Amino acid sequence: MRLVEEAVEDYAFRVTQEEPENLQKLITQTYEVMDDAKMLTGRIEGRFLKLLVQLLQPRLILELGTFTGYSALSMAEGLTEDGKIITCEINPEAQIIAQAAFDSSPVGYKIELRMGPAIETIRQLDTTIDLSFIDADKDSYPLYYEEILTRTRPGGLIIIDNTLWSGQVLNPQDSDSKTLARLNEIIYEDTRIENVMLTVRDGIQLVRKKS
Repeated sequence: MRLVEEAVEDYAFRVTQEEPENLQKLITQTYEVMDDAKMLTGRIEGRFLKLLVQLLQPRLILELGTFTGYSALSMAEGLTEDGKIITCEINPEAQIIAQAAFDSSPVGYKIELRMGPAIETIRQLDTTIDLSFIDADKDSYPLYYEEILTRTRPGGLIIIDNTLWSGQVLNPQDSDSKTLARLNEIIYEDTRIENVMLTVRDGIQLVRKKS
């Protein structure tokens, strides 16, 4: 199921400002070498993430699911000079591409790539989080949400990707769609936050921790 008609999606892509050349090259490289290249964030969501970072001006961003580094680099563009992104990945092939992209980017110095289970990185943090982007294994989303929310500063943002799951949350049948549907209800009922479900790409939950 497409969330947005293809012609409308193409139009939105066309009238969204282009990403820098290094990110365009990263898209090409990802599709050349990665079997699951469709996981790449892409222009519309990438520019959306950058704008959110520019608006919030976070000091610390936590990303779960680096993949080949497109989303981390998009957010790094919007960061102040003293801002930092910690991004987590478990796929060694994706790590190699992402780290090379960070090393060659003028904003890559703001990004620290950590390999291993994301939950370990979350629990090792010794400072509050200003903004998080969750785009990792779906079965762990509820756990990630709770662990991150408790470490997020008042007024901070949590951005959760794939929360409409191609529409499968309407009638969830498999484990991932059931987990995502349950998470959406958890967020809806959570009195600690404000949220809006966006029909951008595959669905984005935008969550703000109340002050």
